[in-house]
Amino acid sequence: MSNTGHPSANSWLTLLLAGGFEIGYALSVGGSHGFTRLTWSLVAVVFFLLTLWALSVALKTIDVSIGYAVWAGIGAAGAALLGPVFFDESLSLGQALWLGLIIVGVVWLKLADRPQSAPETADGTAQVIAPRPQEAQGAER
Repeated sequence: MSNTGHPSANSWLTLLLAGGFEIGYALSVGGSHGFTRLTWSLVAVVFFLLTLWALSVALKTIDVSIGYAVWAGIGAAGAALLGPVFFDESLSLGQALWLGLIIVGVVWLKLADRPQSAPETADGTAQVIAPRPQEAQGAER
């Protein structure tokens, strides 16, 4: 199902926020040691609810296929980069390079979502393209 309209900058910021909450969730689950430490477990529940809320808000205008990939990429890369900081985990150079590739992919997904400029006519004015009839009907539903 495709979302109507073009995602706003606020939608993308909300998606980034959801990714940050996902990082917090992953790290707090790690700190909870299988939900056996109450404080970390409560923090994990809060981050879980926040990430689901922010993701659902962002996906109102961002296609699920792109939004979920960006959210998962941010969460995975962030948790992998911050795991060594908080939990004395190791991160090899090869792992760091592959995580960098995930981050580059997330950035390119965002850049690919930019609106296309309207083609210009010979006199330099923008050409207006009317939606196809089936697109107009889909927007009315």
